[in-house]
Amino acid sequence: MTETPVNVEARWKSLYLIGAIAALVAAVGFRRNMGAEMTMFFGAAPKTAVGWFALLQNNSLLGIISLNLFDVIDYALVGIIFLALYVTLRKTSRVFAAIATSTCLIGIIVYVVSSTSFKMLSLSNQYASASTTAQKTTLLVAAQAVLAKGVPGAGFQGVGGVVSMFLIAIAGLMISVVILRSKIFYKITGYVGILASVFDLAYLLGVWIMPSVNFYLWSSALVGGAGLLLMIWHLLIGIKLYGIVGHRTPRVVTTNE
Repeated sequence: MTETPVNVEARWKSLYLIGAIAALVAAVGFRRNMGAEMTMFFGAAPKTAVGWFALLQNNSLLGIISLNLFDVIDYALVGIIFLALYVTLRKTSRVFAAIATSTCLIGIIVYVVSSTSFKMLSLSNQYASASTTAQKTTLLVAAQAVLAKGVPGAGFQGVGGVVSMFLIAIAGLMISVVILRSKIFYKITGYVGILASVFDLAYLLGVWIMPSVNFYLWSSALVGGAGLLLMIWHLLIGIKLYGIVGHRTPRVVTTNE
């Protein structure tokens, strides 16, 4: 039997290392939908401008998490991970790896552009420093108009949030299939990625078809399950990418002569 090691190109070592760090940081410190997960412990996110402003002023950390601002960091890390995965998997399936990576990056851009979180944070800061009732009333009206387009940390993410999540879930599904076809990663990495994407897609399906009375428990289970699976997926990817940088091959593929 002969060993087939991972072929490491010197020019991509930096990207492998950055991708490994991004994956490990994402696994340990950041993940998408942390705001939705917080609702399982601290109750539903506010749905009114007054509620959001009060939350941000009384508990700024919980408010920032509930605004899904940590999602921006997570998505930035995910974008780096996909770029590293493309370089790693391009010899297995260049076309599908490229489509998956492009789809992921488009999804990230859609999320950032459509996010109401930055607007709410800005309006909250202005509201805290407003000195007159008229100013505060104007800011409350503006904030309520922003919330009409999507409530951060709640079930209603707005069209942009739903489209973004769908694109990134599809990208994760595609790249996980390529991982399964490759001779680089453990098979479990591909299976975990596929399952995480299925959870996300099931959640999105429930957003549209499930009655709101039943949706909270259903969405909590799916969001929490997807979050846990993505943590494991990122961890497995990070360990492998770091192994490539160090010329180690945690998985050795063998062929019969």
